[in-house]
Amino acid sequence: MIQVNNLDKCYGRQVIFEKAGFTLNPGERVGLVGRNGHGKTTLFKMILGEDRPDSGCISIPNGYKLGHLSQHISFSEDTVLKEACLSLPENEDGIDETYKAETILMGLGFAVEDLTLNPLDLSGGYQVRLNLAKVLVSDPNLLLLDEPTNYLDIVSLRWLTQFLRNWKKELIIITHDRNFMDGVTTHTMVIHRCKMRKEAGPTEKVYQQLLMEEEIHEKSRVNDDKKRKETEDFINRFRAKASKASAVQSRIKALQKKERLEKLTEIKDLDFAFKSAPFTGKVLMEVNDLSFSFNNKSAPSDGVNNLIDGLTFSVGKKDRIAIIGKNGKGKTTLLNLLAKELKTETGSVSHHDQLQTAYFGQTNINRLNMHKTVEEEIMNVHPDVGRGAARKICGIMMFPGDHAVKKISVLSGGEKSRVLLGKLLVSPSNMLMLDEPTNHLDMESNDSLVEAVDAFNGSVIVVTHSEMMLHALATRLIVFDDGKVTLFEGTYQDFLDRVGWKSENESGAPRARKNSRNNAVNKKQLRRERAELQNKKSKTMGGLQKSIDEAEKEVVRLEEKIERENQEIREAALKNEGEVIIILTNKILESKSRLDSLFAKLDLLRTEIEDRAREFEEELESLLTVSR
Repeated sequence: MIQVNNLDKCYGRQVIFEKAGFTLNPGERVGLVGRNGHGKTTLFKMILGEDRPDSGCISIPNGYKLGHLSQHISFSEDTVLKEACLSLPENEDGIDETYKAETILMGLGFAVEDLTLNPLDLSGGYQVRLNLAKVLVSDPNLLLLDEPTNYLDIVSLRWLTQFLRNWKKELIIITHDRNFMDGVTTHTMVIHRCKMRKEAGPTEKVYQQLLMEEEIHEKSRVNDDKKRKETEDFINRFRAKASKASAVQSRIKALQKKERLEKLTEIKDLDFAFKSAPFTGKVLMEVNDLSFSFNNKSAPSDGVNNLIDGLTFSVGKKDRIAIIGKNGKGKTTLLNLLAKELKTETGSVSHHDQLQTAYFGQTNINRLNMHKTVEEEIMNVHPDVGRGAARKICGIMMFPGDHAVKKISVLSGGEKSRVLLGKLLVSPSNMLMLDEPTNHLDMESNDSLVEAVDAFNGSVIVVTHSEMMLHALATRLIVFDDGKVTLFEGTYQDFLDRVGWKSENESGAPRARKNSRNNAVNKKQLRRERAELQNKKSKTMGGLQKSIDEAEKEVVRLEEKIERENQEIREAALKNEGEVIIILTNKILESKSRLDSLFAKLDLLRTEIEDRAREFEEELESLLTVSR
């Protein structure tokens, strides 16, 4: 069990944690979520002792073994299998557990013949996979995984999901893949407003709770501010009256004791849309008998002369096509062929004359000019884009104000990905071509990306390992599996149900549970319904509040009128003006009668506004409950 108490951490003026804490109990598998830059990796470093908190403590039991996925590459053995076996825990029975290392390596995408390769001859991605195998083999008490999915293909990712579901010890995982996280964790811990909060259940449940609590906080804050103003108005109105001195002092003390609720700072999400260019035809692209051979350097085996052999298909103006398969099999190569960034060997790729593409490629980050600013990179996409338009795009992509003039060289991987997405928004297109667009984006940004792609009024071709994106978008698939590439007409769930991955079919691994429409897209509908409910609430509550404000103004006016007429009665009494006194007395009685009616009306209005507020709160809670 790990306990974290009163954790404080700052970098310069940026506060990361403030009196934050949590307890990790035996057997808990925790998904750690929060926006990029909010402290997820910092927490890992402090648990591992690589960084220190400014104050607070992290308590780890003696003999408690930590295992984490390291990006640092350092190998000492001459084969993959020997290197993996270095991490096997000592076995008092002397039993050879090499089979355990073999099973994990093969689950992560290594073939039998790869186990004798020198680790230094592996590609960078497979060297990280070997590091992942070593930490899984070591069987630690706590497994810390920071974005393991960035280096895994879809088949290895599905294997790791099953492996971690069966993990009996503790786990904390950081990943932008919501499906993967929810598939392996028992709890979700969110870093939010410099605090940590751990709850049993999936990510969506925690985010919905936070959303509801912050809406309640804001409603309470507005209501408290209104009551505070009413109290201050009372104090200011009657401060000088001796008869009201006791009541004024009482309210002053009550006001001093009551803590003021602060307005929560806004946390922005990506909220953007791709511009669609017009297209009057039916077919944007035709691919006929396409074949291509290439030397595969990204995987340790099966790397020579893999072929795209005789692939034929067409792309309609509203198609959603996903290219899926293991790493190193030709997915990015196919996308480059379709974009005509590579020349075809045999066969043809024909573009319609009206085709306008927006291409997000894996290598495009390297094409960013490190010496330019975010604003300059977006302005240079198209000559018609001025500074004002570029600044607007910068704001949408979460580079507001001075952040727009940051140099590309100082940006993180996720920020560079947002710059690339921003560049795609500048010019209209009728086909999006996206190669692993979810890498380096946080979970909330991925949700926004999927919503924007889903809403795009054109065709989409996407290379992705994200099953969340596949379930949410794909209606046709190009599948690299079993040494060949095939076109599958249907959704990703159709593919899993009717065909499945060869390696899973051979091993009898369970197929994924159905997920017809992912939470990322459901959130779009949820936000729309919430917005409609908020608009209805604003109109209703605004009308009631206006009536209350008008009644209160009338009360103040009548009170002042009665005060003046009382003064006039006193003056008339000194002058023995009996007739004037009678007239003024009648006026005062009329005003008091009107006041009584107004107070009764205010009571009814305040009761109604409280009832309606409660009704809207119940409707909101019901909406959130249904979406879970």
